[in-house]
Amino acid sequence: MPHAIWTGTISFGLVTIPVQLLPAVQPRELAFHLLDDRDLSPIHNKRVNEHTGEEVAWEHVAKGFEVDKGRFVLVTDDDLRAANVEATQTIDVLAAVCADEIHPELFDAPYYLQPEKAGRKAYLLLREALKHAKRVALAKIVIRTRQHLAAIVPDGDLLLLAVLRYPDELRDAAELDLPGSGAEALKAANVTQAELDLAEQLVATISRSFDPAAPEYRDTYRDDVMALIERKAAGAVTATPVSEPAAAAGGEVVDIVALLKRSLDEAKRARA
Repeated sequence: MPHAIWTGTISFGLVTIPVQLLPAVQPRELAFHLLDDRDLSPIHNKRVNEHTGEEVAWEHVAKGFEVDKGRFVLVTDDDLRAANVEATQTIDVLAAVCADEIHPELFDAPYYLQPEKAGRKAYLLLREALKHAKRVALAKIVIRTRQHLAAIVPDGDLLLLAVLRYPDELRDAAELDLPGSGAEALKAANVTQAELDLAEQLVATISRSFDPAAPEYRDTYRDDVMALIERKAAGAVTATPVSEPAAAAGGEVVDIVALLKRSLDEAKRARA
């Protein structure tokens, strides 16, 4: 059971719901250590003063914001906490919106909301009210001195808090060179109705309900690397050469219809 990283209340109108915020993600990244290949001794990074070359102890390490080239302002954790008088231990519900109104790129990190004993009834009420309305609640929360926008999402018996990115944190997609939309764009790209029909058939053939536990969605790369590490640890050091993908021939004309038909046949066989 993970430890709560935050405790406070959900402010839902005049109702307050005491809750704990628990991490929903269990990191599964492979952690590699830097070693000296001569004797496999660990290599440590050092905090070094740029001017003196001397190592700096942790008690002398401070945060600084560069306001001009080479000119810094020191900022402490107390400064950050005091900078926003509204930084409280409260999740302030701002509105209830349709989930599909929140663009996918705004979602950042998920957390679980668990009610304290005194807040179980109010937790249930908020969860069921959001379910019946088919809405998610937009809220603001301060985690570790930073204010975040968040979505409170009902999911079965759970209220999930998804931290959202602020819109100004996203790069403007208008800067990208993208094909347009609609009939005119299809015509300009010489997309035929036959090609579109085949593409839609392929999408229909591979359509299914999403099951995150399905084996095809498993992190097979991590499994393979862990198997390799276990073989090496057991002394069976083998290496399988990785084949390079074949380079596409320059200027080759691709028959999209043929590729779509082949893809459709393979998808039908796989589904059968």
